[in-house]
Amino acid sequence: GVILSDDGIVVSNYHVVGQATDIRIVLNDGREYAARVLLGDQESDLAILKMDDVDGLPFLALRDSETVEVGELTLAIGNPFGVGQTVSSGIVSGLARSGGSNGRGAGYFIQTDAPINPGNSGGALVDMRGGLLGINTRILSRSGGSNGIGFAIPADLVAAFVKQARDGNDRFVRPWAGATGQAVDADLAETLGRDRPGGIMLAGLHPASPLADAGFEVGDVVLSVDGAAVGSPGEMLFRMSVASDQDTATMTRLRDGEEEDLTVALIPPPDDPPRDETVLPEDSSLPGLTLARINPAVLAELNLPIAAEGVVVLDEGQIGRRVGLRRGDVLQRIDRQDVDTPAQAAAILSEARRGTTVRAIRGNSRIVLRF
Repeated sequence: GVILSDDGIVVSNYHVVGQATDIRIVLNDGREYAARVLLGDQESDLAILKMDDVDGLPFLALRDSETVEVGELTLAIGNPFGVGQTVSSGIVSGLARSGGSNGRGAGYFIQTDAPINPGNSGGALVDMRGGLLGINTRILSRSGGSNGIGFAIPADLVAAFVKQARDGNDRFVRPWAGATGQAVDADLAETLGRDRPGGIMLAGLHPASPLADAGFEVGDVVLSVDGAAVGSPGEMLFRMSVASDQDTATMTRLRDGEEEDLTVALIPPPDDPPRDETVLPEDSSLPGLTLARINPAVLAELNLPIAAEGVVVLDEGQIGRRVGLRRGDVLQRIDRQDVDTPAQAAAILSEARRGTTVRAIRGNSRIVLRF
């Protein structure tokens, strides 16, 4: 972990402390303090903690991520393999990385060749002046040891987390794009009449998307966010997340060879229409099954496709789990009846007494369950 303020704000990885119920922070001089998680986010793998009853602590200053350059000397600090606090050196090997081919591809990382090993998670990646470049979070390795390809979460995103934690949020609220897209590669750039790759071509827009409200349409290309070029959906989400203390962002649109700056509202996913969360009663065929109507907030929480509509499973319940239902399944038909609302699905399942057939979408697949 890294101390970020004199009153004991600490940042670490979610996979280190996000699920902890009892946390003790041990300083290098042996002092120990109790701490609690203020804000955690599994998707970004960051957690912000607060040490109890402290004041006047030394802390690291955050380095502006836009000033970081490939080739800069770096130090990685951590506790690899539990041997004790260790410092390793290297350089910034790359920027705007997605985490490698075996990663989720949704992140935005600083790559370094400073040796990072298991136990370095949550530690600091600093420059030669002690500025915090990022938080060490993962490595790319087939053996489990460092191969000189490590990744750190940029300090700009850490700063956004700290601000929301101080504002009282217990989870990170990232701006919602309500869009899907693909990176513009060389072939697509040639089709668009561009002399080089870059940008994101929008492949889908939710009706409530702030990009759609700003004037974007499917087929448009997003070239930059607040003047910073974007080359992947992960990079666009990062740019929107670090600007989350603003009300709007300026995005450059390419359409029919013409560029135009549009102002896009930075909003959380709307929880509208009401999700109508419904728990099936004990006399239902699937007692304890929890259903909700899909809206943008539910889409974001469950990472569903933006085109998903209808009723989604929030909790399977004991019997639902046994018959094969999973959290995030989108129910389409039950016993040959289309379902559009949780109440409708609950009514059909309450009347079912013998065999039941459920048709649903799970991820990109259609499934049929008979029980």
